[in-house]
Amino acid sequence: MFIDNESKFLSLAVHLYMKLKQLTYLHLFFWIVYILASILFPGIANGFSNLVFDLTFFAISFTCFYINYFFIVPRFFHSDKMYQSVFAFVISISLFVVMRYFIEEWFLPAFFGVRNYPEGTSFSYYFFDNIFYSSTTIFISTAFWFFRYFIIAEMERAEMEKAKKNAELQALKTQINPHFIFNSLNNIYSLVYQKSENALPAIEELSRLLRYSTKDLGEDRIALEKEIGYIESLMALEKLRFKNPQLLVIEKKILHPDLRISPMILVPFVENAFKHGDFRNKGFNMRISDENEILHFYLLNYKKQKMKDQGSGIGIENVRKRLEILYPQQYTLIIKDSEQEFVVDLKINLRDENH
Repeated sequence: MFIDNESKFLSLAVHLYMKLKQLTYLHLFFWIVYILASILFPGIANGFSNLVFDLTFFAISFTCFYINYFFIVPRFFHSDKMYQSVFAFVISISLFVVMRYFIEEWFLPAFFGVRNYPEGTSFSYYFFDNIFYSSTTIFISTAFWFFRYFIIAEMERAEMEKAKKNAELQALKTQINPHFIFNSLNNIYSLVYQKSENALPAIEELSRLLRYSTKDLGEDRIALEKEIGYIESLMALEKLRFKNPQLLVIEKKILHPDLRISPMILVPFVENAFKHGDFRNKGFNMRISDENEILHFYLLNYKKQKMKDQGSGIGIENVRKRLEILYPQQYTLIIKDSEQEFVVDLKINLRDENH
């Protein structure tokens, strides 16, 4: 199944969102297991004789877990300064011990006459004894935060990658756009200079080209018939300056004119043909079809004598890059660049993108 880049980004975003949702369930699962293992099952076995201390211990663990999760680890974590993470771990454990000592060894004895440790227990003993009880909760809290951190970092990376691809596509479009405008203006200038009766039709075709370049080129996708319509306008404009316009042959078999396609995917191949082609006696042959919603674009043109040793130019390279970004694994592009001919055979699967 073919998937375009936009779908990949969306799929990744949904996947990462589901991971965040799973993390929420993981929090819930952890506390359910904690209550069962630390309060309910021991209470059933021992008759809830230590229920007060079990509840205070749970409340302190819960509070310190999320203070560590939301405030301490985010504040001190730095990938290049691991000692800060160790320091954060020590702070969270110290907070746990101090909170437990205050509640169980001061508040409860003062107001309810009960205490967890024997009276006279030193704070230093209490501190080191509680390192064991607090470290597991703090460690799991830190592990959960890192899980969340990497998920969010991946989401941000994916968003930056998407923005980068969009910026690159816009840059490639910008590189293409001025080329055909200047070519068209040069053609019209020649017709006006010669006082040709074809000058007004050429201006009309140019207006269609400008409308395409200023409106449709800004869209992510346009109807296939618009892309082909632009090619036909470009050809009509070029024919005005050729002695044998009948040599420009285009064959269309379009069954799905509303198929969506990225603008300026086909046009640079036609521009390249007009720029480097030999139209004195040979012209070119172009075929476009969309059977089974697979666009098939074929173009054959003959080279000018002085252009035989030159490459296809920056326009074609830009199309290659855009195809790779927009239609990864959805297209095949075969270019045959011989001494006499230049052949383009492009197929793009537009089926999944239009459903």
